[in-house]
Formats: sequence, C-alpha cells, structure tokens
Amino acid sequence: MGRPLRAITFDLWDTIVHDDSDEPKRKAQGLKTKKEERRHLLWDALNRQQPIEFDRVKLAYDVADAAFNKVWHDQHVTWPIGERLQVALKGLGRRLPEAEFAKVVTAHEEMEVVIRPDLIPGIREALEGLHGRYKTCIVSDAIVSPGHSLRRLLESYDLARFFDGFAFSDEVGHSKPHRSMFESAAKQMGVGLEEIVHIGDRDHNDVKGPQALGMKAILFTATRPADKDRTSADAICERHADLVGIVDRLAKG
Repeated sequence: MGRPLRAITFDLWDTIVHDDSDEPKRKAQGLKTKKEERRHLLWDALNRQQPIEFDRVKLAYDVADAAFNKVWHDQHVTWPIGERLQVALKGLGRRLPEAEFAKVVTAHEEMEVVIRPDLIPGIREALEGLHGRYKTCIVSDAIVSPGHSLRRLLESYDLARFFDGFAFSDEVGHSKPHRSMFESAAKQMGVGLEEIVHIGDRDHNDVKGPQALGMKAILFTATRPADKDRTSADAICERHADLVGIVDRLAKG
C-alpha cells in the first residue's frame, strides 16, 4: 500500500489556460501575432538606435529561439526572455541601452497578461471542488512569460487563491520533467512526492516524468489530445467537470 494522495499539481498551459487562445483576440484588434510582435519589438528598439534590416533581426531572434529550445529539451532549463534576447543581440553584434532593453523585456513578459488567453471551461469549478480537501500547486514551464507574470495572470482570473504553491521553471532553475520542479511543489505543500497526483497535457513531461518519481499522473486531453493513445497515465481526464471524481477515485486506490 502506498501513501494516500494528499496533493495535486497542475500544469498551466493547455491544462488550466488554453494556450494561444489569445491569438484570435490579437487579430481582432489588428495586432500582430505574438511571434511577429516579439521580433518587431526587438527590431524597433534596435532600429531607433541605428537602422537595421528587419530580416537580420528576425534571423537572429529565430537562432536564439532554436538555442533556447535545445537547452529546454536537452538540459531542462528555460532561459528567461532577457537571456534569449541577449543571445540575439550578441548574434547581431549590437547592444541596447539598459533602459531600452528593459522595456523590450517587459513588453515580452506582459504580452499574455495584457491580452489574456482563455481559461479552459470547468477549471474554476474543479478547483473549487478540490482545494481545501487536497493541497494544490502549479508546476509550469515559463517559456516567455516568467513566473511573476504567470502569477499575475492567475490572479487576474481570480484563480491564484486556489493554490498553495507555485513552481515555475524560471524560478526553480529547471523545467519539467526535472525532479526539482516537483520537489519544489512538494516542499511548498508540505507533502511527499508519492502523495501527489499531477495533471497535465503532455505524456512525456506531465505523466512519465512524475511517474518516474513515484507520483501518480492524470493526462488532460480537452485541448491537446495528441498523447491520448500512447499514455501511461493513471487516468485520462477529457473535461474538467470530471476531474474531482477522477482524483477522488485515485485517492481511494
């Protein structure tokens, strides 16, 4: 008999928040996509200092993104956006005044807070049904928006109050499925790893990663069902309306 479930960790993107559901909102306002806007922000700041071709900046940004993805996937580290921008600047042989660089970084960090993606239907009711009976914590990679921005995002939905802790990769120093992410959550909640069930949308990071640490895992498929047919999850959740019942069943063994 293992130790009883006492806590739940939640992935953020495509588990609580529908990733890129802010893009139609941006389009409706006549704005660039996030990818285009990020490259334009860096180009504009540089071009105002000294003219530079947009295509050069775009290429340098793309190379920095590729380097980020390599480190993220191979070393389980997510560079803060400021570090990624510095990689692009180094490739261009350019620098920005400190204040100008800070503005570009802030614009990146706040993009998803200013124009918010949508919550996945049913998440508020699920959290209301679980919080208080189980400890809860966010365990999320911070790809562009850092932990402090993601907290603000959750606060803007009035969801932050449902969590007893937050483990964001830029603050922990590693990304999922690295052990330190889940250990940070366990420490904040005051439980052991084997007392936690994790819920997320990716089999490798959100299911096999936690299971390798002795945790249970639920694959969430409402917005991203790609891993449904190859998962080793202890349970599959297709909609948040079912989540409370699924967790309770796993808790009973």
